[in-house]
Amino acid sequence: MMPAPVPQNSDLLLVGGGLQSALIALATARQEGRSVTLVEAAPRVGGNHTWCFHEGDVPDGAHSLVEPLVVRRWPGYDVAFPGHARSLALPYAAISSARLAERTEELFATTPGYTLLTGTRVATVERGGATLEDGRRLTARSVVDARGPDGFLPRGRPAYQKFLGLELELAVPTRQDRPFLMDARVPQRDGFRFLYVLPFSPTRVLVEDTCFSDGPELDVAATREEVLAYASKSGLVVSRVVREEQGLLAMPTRGLPRPPRGGALRLGYAGGWFHPTTAYSFPVALRVALAIAAAAPDAPLDEVVAALRDRHRSQFRFAAFLNRLLVSAFAPEDRWNVLARFYRLPDDTIRRFYALDLSTQDRLRILCGAPPQGISLRFALTPGVPPA
Repeated sequence: MMPAPVPQNSDLLLVGGGLQSALIALATARQEGRSVTLVEAAPRVGGNHTWCFHEGDVPDGAHSLVEPLVVRRWPGYDVAFPGHARSLALPYAAISSARLAERTEELFATTPGYTLLTGTRVATVERGGATLEDGRRLTARSVVDARGPDGFLPRGRPAYQKFLGLELELAVPTRQDRPFLMDARVPQRDGFRFLYVLPFSPTRVLVEDTCFSDGPELDVAATREEVLAYASKSGLVVSRVVREEQGLLAMPTRGLPRPPRGGALRLGYAGGWFHPTTAYSFPVALRVALAIAAAAPDAPLDEVVAALRDRHRSQFRFAAFLNRLLVSAFAPEDRWNVLARFYRLPDDTIRRFYALDLSTQDRLRILCGAPPQGISLRFALTPGVPPA
């Protein structure tokens, strides 16, 4: 079988077919005459994920870009902790990997100058191009390296967000029609633990078990059983498991790492363009994509994202500081108190926190006031308690 043909040169080369590259491709397609090449090692772009965001995360003028990607919207969602529950009137939406892949592949199949290379591994990436493992060479005026979480190297010792989710087909329709963004009324093991429920339809629900933990270990089989047990206890009658997703993501406790000099521009998760606490990446990825699309095709991308990077670095540093407090000032079984206190804040502050767009007033609201139960300066100052 002959390898797929590659373009001699492109205006933009995107390495990695995840959310960031897909959004950049979709956004830049609005500019006529721009040539874009996307390279992905897997057979399809998009991976195996579910991305969520608040309605307010999408700026005016970008709704027509985002709307085709959305698989479900809800008018709000619920959270629950021991002794405290709340319903938030914050419109919420979900994007699936399958929908992202469908729209991205359609774009590349129908847009002149757009080339999609899937099932294609990259050996090296440089500022001016990339070399594939089969020896073929791609060149471009601008190169973006967005190859996902494995490319992100946090400063210091991180904590970890680890999760396993099961998309379930139900034998009996559920009446639950709002997401449960955080149900922490479950045994607190291995750090702060909660269940996350997205009802896509009366007979299709995603249930995910998540921990904010000190270590990266995840017992997949045991967690899978925990998810199914929670679903049963919640009254969901499961017919079959449609899909499974899992992840291990660093929760940085220090500021944004400096990008390597002289190489390709690192964006997406690989470049630290995500929320350090929640791991939400859609709001930040959309900002970056819109900035690149608004620039001239020959504009240096480092300069295009420079202003965004300065603001992102400040937001990232504050969220990483919160992570450091969470894991160093609270025993693992007490960390849920921090989130329970957070969910007493105003709706707009909560939305801006998830969007990684906090104001100075928001930061003061998060830090000031009575501290959460369980805070321990002795625990925070004990040698050897991660992260140092």
